[in-house]
Amino acid sequence: MLKYGFVGPALALLITLNIFPLAYNVWLSFTNYDLSGGGPRSVGARNYREVFTEPRYASAIRTTALFVVAAVGLELALGFALALALRERFFAKPVVLTVLLVPMMLSPAVMGLFWHLIFKGDYGILNQALGAMGLPQPQWLTDPSLKLVSCVLIDVWMWTPFMMLISLAALNSIPRHIYEAAEIDRASRWTVFGRITLPMCAPLLLLAVLLRTTDALKQFDYVMVITGPNDAATQTLSALLYQVSFGGFKVGLGTAYGFVVLVAVIAVATLFTRYLGLLQGRR
Repeated sequence: MLKYGFVGPALALLITLNIFPLAYNVWLSFTNYDLSGGGPRSVGARNYREVFTEPRYASAIRTTALFVVAAVGLELALGFALALALRERFFAKPVVLTVLLVPMMLSPAVMGLFWHLIFKGDYGILNQALGAMGLPQPQWLTDPSLKLVSCVLIDVWMWTPFMMLISLAALNSIPRHIYEAAEIDRASRWTVFGRITLPMCAPLLLLAVLLRTTDALKQFDYVMVITGPNDAATQTLSALLYQVSFGGFKVGLGTAYGFVVLVAVIAVATLFTRYLGLLQGRR
């Protein structure tokens, strides 16, 4: 009985905070629950049929996919490049690392508000700097083709340090004697990078991509701050979920959207983890 006494409180907390809300939301997704009044009534799979036939849903999937690919791809490339540059010891390296890690420690919503001021077309500091150099001054917050770019730039600024940190850990885990053997064999830098550095860093890099991808699929903060949840140019799946649930008061339909997003995140995470397992098996 003692072991159940230790496990019981943790299990009850897990059920209360995770399993019960999930089960409750699944049940709500099969109802017509509306915040404007009236109790929930079962409607079967009608909400899910509406989700997959709604034109805004396909548009939100494209926007989310474009955001994830652009943001995570840039963060991986820049983070790995920074890690390669910061791999060796040099004067003031701890200070440089601390400064680079600051964006990752800040609140996304607050940083979105700051970047909203930076991107302002008339008095934003970014356009003022571009104008001082004689360059064009884009309307970052009003041009439909640049609104998503603005969100991607904020995400890259905030989360490139995370990729850099994981990449730095991956680089430091490679034994030095492997590089020494390659140097004795007169291997070129590109050969060392392609045959040693990149393959041995791949598992940790893939883990970093997994973590960032699952987080980016739920992107909401920057969209809310930069354009709002109802702008077609930046409406991600999470923004559409918010708009349906709290803008249209359709909680039942909104929970169906939320469950679809959850399944998408789990599917992506499963693919990544299986590929990670294959990489570990090959090694």
